[in-house]
Amino acid sequence: MFSGLDSYDTPDGLPVSTLYKLMFRSRWYFYLYNFGIFIRSGLAGRRGELDGDAQIRFSSENITLIERIGGKVHLRGLEHLRNCNGKPVVIVANHMSLLETAVMHAIVREHMDISFVVKAALMKVPFFRHILKAMNAIPVSRTNAREDLKIVLSEGKKMLQSGCSMIVFPQSTRSAEFDPAQFNSIGIKLAKSAGVPVLPLALKTDLIGNGRLCRDLGPVYPEKEVRFEFGAPIEIEGNGQAQQQAVIDFISGCFKRWEQEGAEK
Repeated sequence: MFSGLDSYDTPDGLPVSTLYKLMFRSRWYFYLYNFGIFIRSGLAGRRGELDGDAQIRFSSENITLIERIGGKVHLRGLEHLRNCNGKPVVIVANHMSLLETAVMHAIVREHMDISFVVKAALMKVPFFRHILKAMNAIPVSRTNAREDLKIVLSEGKKMLQSGCSMIVFPQSTRSAEFDPAQFNSIGIKLAKSAGVPVLPLALKTDLIGNGRLCRDLGPVYPEKEVRFEFGAPIEIEGNGQAQQQAVIDFISGCFKRWEQEGAEK
């Protein structure tokens, strides 16, 4: 979908879905189609058909869905993915909503094989577990930091050595704000253990908010632009503290710039 591009911006003037308008721009239009993509992905995973091409195809449908409700997608730094030449890296990103995992494959998958570190409870969710198993996702408890670190370093290192890049969200939970104090160094530790670089990723996916009764079915805000920005790969040296700070500075810098750009509109 973004082959050969260094950046992407949703074109101006794309038509908004007529059905979305007829539904009074209800969030349920988005979730109806998103859930359909989710189910078809899960069924493909259960049948053993969720390969790289299928992952890109389903993920691209989610980006099209965002644009169909009037949302804007902005991608930057895609050349850093391409310049990895398929070699494994640890992509370290902030975590804002489920939307980033829904669209990540369309953005990253054509450049490298990828998998995720995920919350173990997700492996029990119908359909989702088949998607995660197809990606060889690494489940962690999110309740025992020491044990989670052992699992990530052991299983993540194996994945990286096999040539598969890992995507790590070091925050303990999804958050609309980026708090460096909640951004642990598990991604840096994994990269150092496997001898691969980290690729920082700043993302803004609060187009989907958190729901009050059901966290995963919150309000949808098409006016909130979706942003992904990748930084250059960073080699890990010494204890990795300088590289951890570099990743934090990159993400913080992106958020400050996005805020400023939004204020200027």
